[in-house]
Amino acid sequence: MKISTFFLATIFSVIVISNLFPQTVEDLIQEGDKYNTEFNHQKSLEAYQKADKLSPANWEVLWRISRAIVDIANKMPEETDEQKDAKFNKYKKSFAFADSAVKLASDQSVTYLRRAIVNGRIALFQGVFSAIGTVDDVKLDSERAIQFNNGGNYVQALSHYVLGRTHAKVCEKSYLLRLPLGLGWGDMEVAIRELQNAIKLKPNFRMFHLELAKAYIEEDEYELAKENLLLVEKAPVVLEDDEEYLKEAKKLLVEVKKELE
Repeated sequence: MKISTFFLATIFSVIVISNLFPQTVEDLIQEGDKYNTEFNHQKSLEAYQKADKLSPANWEVLWRISRAIVDIANKMPEETDEQKDAKFNKYKKSFAFADSAVKLASDQSVTYLRRAIVNGRIALFQGVFSAIGTVDDVKLDSERAIQFNNGGNYVQALSHYVLGRTHAKVCEKSYLLRLPLGLGWGDMEVAIRELQNAIKLKPNFRMFHLELAKAYIEEDEYELAKENLLLVEKAPVVLEDDEEYLKEAKKLLVEVKKELE
């Protein structure tokens, strides 16, 4: 079959133009960010890795690589020891990039936030009360992210969320049991306040309302829990796990309504 001259000329033109105008670091970051919004984390990672080759030690690239890797790790299975090891190694790799970003930009909220997020995942993976030092680091990094107060509303909202959720997870054990472990700082009042702050900065996020509802349930504040669970149902789909958050909210709502009867 003959290939038309026009087709060959078109292909040649594309190649020439690509060589004349190669992608910049900014182009690759935008490409990776686009894939991130589509939840295509592997493609997102590949774009950021290309940017990293063009501009090594770029904190804007490094925290994004950390985000892509942790998002990939979150979806990895953990049924066998081999799978668990592979998942944990991904988390460690994500941490290394976030840690490098912090060292390069120690005045940027987003770098501390990304390190807090991956450490939070590591703590949950290992067990909160088996990773006490890591849990402390999550608290400190999320507090630093809030203190620097830059990066925009979403970064700040997520920082308050991470801090609030950390307090809530620590409070799953009674004060007297966790005090000897050095986790006496956990406080449900702080958890609720920080989650409320997250919602003020970024309303209509399912995971924010779901986590606040859980905190209210722990405090036997069932009416407030119900209000937030209903808000989960009304909130739009924004995040990759929003459908899972909705399922969990519906299940909890049934239990909360029973408590209110």
